[in-house]
Amino acid sequence: MKKELKIEGMSCGHCVMHVEKALKELKEVENVEVSLEEKNAIVTLKYETDDAKLKETVEEAGYDVVDIKDI
Repeated sequence: MKKELKIEGMSCGHCVMHVEKALKELKEVENVEVSLEEKNAIVTLKYETDDAKLKETVEEAGYDVVDIKDI
């Protein structure tokens, strides 16, 4: 299962790494691909998880999640 998170507030490579690291720390997450240009993160999940948990994780890292959708 994959989800796309639209993220606002990233402005550099350090931001990308910060979001990636935060999401990869979740046990549900198998892989993360963050794109500064697309302003998104593609998250591959090992199993179903609540969108609110993904959003909270990114927002605790200092960025805004404006949309989450299944892909």
